[in-house]
Amino acid sequence: MTNDLRRRLKELLIERLKFEDMTPDDIQDDEQLFGGGLGLDSIDALEIVVMLESEFGIKVKNESSARDYFKSIASLAEFVQERTAQKQP
Repeated sequence: MTNDLRRRLKELLIERLKFEDMTPDDIQDDEQLFGGGLGLDSIDALEIVVMLESEFGIKVKNESSARDYFKSIASLAEFVQERTAQKQP
């Protein structure tokens, strides 16, 4: 499940952030999303929040508390798994 989820997150990021010349294979699981690595910014962070809500039904109420999870694809996948598992009955 984790590898599928990571690949899905990469595809969504590429689509949402309009990285037309990228493929999921271009993004390493542990690559920094912000600062170095992909060099995302606060606008991109908001786009990720919207993506998580629309694709996975995850509401991110406090962006600063979620920031730790937005470090890499691996940490983002962990966050999605954690949050979707909490919603199971």
